[in-house]
Amino acid sequence: MTWRRYGLYWLPDPGREPWARRATDWLGWDAVAGVPSGPPSDLPDLPLPWAEITATPRRYGLHATLKPPFHLADGCTEDTLRAACARLAAGCAPVTLPGLALTPLGRFLALTAPGDQGAIQALAADCVRSIDDFRAPASEEELARRRMAGLSEEEDANLLRWGYPYVMEHFRFHVTLTGRLSRAEVAEVEAILGGWLMPLMPASLRIADIALVGEDAEGHLHLVERFALGG
Repeated sequence: MTWRRYGLYWLPDPGREPWARRATDWLGWDAVAGVPSGPPSDLPDLPLPWAEITATPRRYGLHATLKPPFHLADGCTEDTLRAACARLAAGCAPVTLPGLALTPLGRFLALTAPGDQGAIQALAADCVRSIDDFRAPASEEELARRRMAGLSEEEDANLLRWGYPYVMEHFRFHVTLTGRLSRAEVAEVEAILGGWLMPLMPASLRIADIALVGEDAEGHLHLVERFALGG
């Protein structure tokens, strides 16, 4: 298949981890299998329809972004990108996270890593730097769209250098679970997911690989290949 964009993600495996299976069904798209998932049949009453709450993050499924999606640069191929990802992963050490916390981030809910972010920030920075030669430059339209969010000077510099504002020191590891909600809806959905999803969350999580993903013509992400971290 020809992919519209590529990216490097942490992609939990719903076939191996019960919490990831449940969270994948919540979102409605299985990026590992490349098929729709859910909806869950055992959810308590929600303040909005499930499909509406999860519509925005559904395209990407259960993931945390390490290298944001990018168009492949002229002259680059998927095969050479895969080889570069393999070299990158071989030099990076696995990262252990102290579980994940359900966290309101402004108007949406996400899973975040509590405590020191140094190791996961370093892994994400390596992902951004190491394969940036494969990224086509951002178009003027994309730059203008990103700047509508009101970027700081440093974020704008990241946008120009790396194609995305929230990288390097501005990176924050997170797994998005909802689209934008009202503050009251955020609180209601947080209470529901706190009882429905979080009891399955393990006390610690080991990020032992990175996933090259491809975006199809409809905007859904698919696993292309996993690369074990070997540093």
